[in-house]
Amino acid sequence: MSQFLIADDHPLFREALKGALTKQFTPLEVFESDTFDSTLAVLDEQPELDILLLDLHMPGNGDLYGLIRIREDYPDLPIAVVSGSEDLHIVSKVMGYGAMGFIPKSSSAQQIADAISHMLEGDTWLPEEIKDKVEAISGEDKELAVQVASLTPQQYRVLSYLHEGLLNKQIAYELNISEATVKAHITAIFRKLGVYNRTQAVLIASKLQLEPLENQSE
Repeated sequence: MSQFLIADDHPLFREALKGALTKQFTPLEVFESDTFDSTLAVLDEQPELDILLLDLHMPGNGDLYGLIRIREDYPDLPIAVVSGSEDLHIVSKVMGYGAMGFIPKSSSAQQIADAISHMLEGDTWLPEEIKDKVEAISGEDKELAVQVASLTPQQYRVLSYLHEGLLNKQIAYELNISEATVKAHITAIFRKLGVYNRTQAVLIASKLQLEPLENQSE
């Protein structure tokens, strides 16, 4: 029996995708998650998963952080990013950071099934119209992925709040932790990213951000 995980915060999309895949892959067991933390929980509980269908904008995902973190922790698990955007810059980043495929949400059920079948056989997959336009990521971006993969989810949350301009006191309030713990996280973040101040850390965080969701095509 095949086992898929659909990680997306839109229940209607998960249900529609689950229905479409169930018709194409038999027998099939589908697991679902709607946040980055719940995705990690399923991945931990279901070691025999065949593929992860990942939404980049899922809560807690931190745009590209979720992909990088999961790729690091589960190097043998095929990851297909399923997105409402077909921006070539995003697709290039996604593939460079370890996804086996990029599936637009506008794809038909048959196209999605074909894409997944290719990935299950060990091949990468991209829509025909963009597969020759995707660019390789730079060595700097590859190094960034290695650094970011060393951050824990909580450390990345702190980094995200630094990126938003929050003070230590505000970060402590948002995460319900002490200011001392925030400072400890920031020290660890600086060390892991090889930076010496907030400005440098924020610049790295900026490189992981995608376009705001409202600016992307659905």
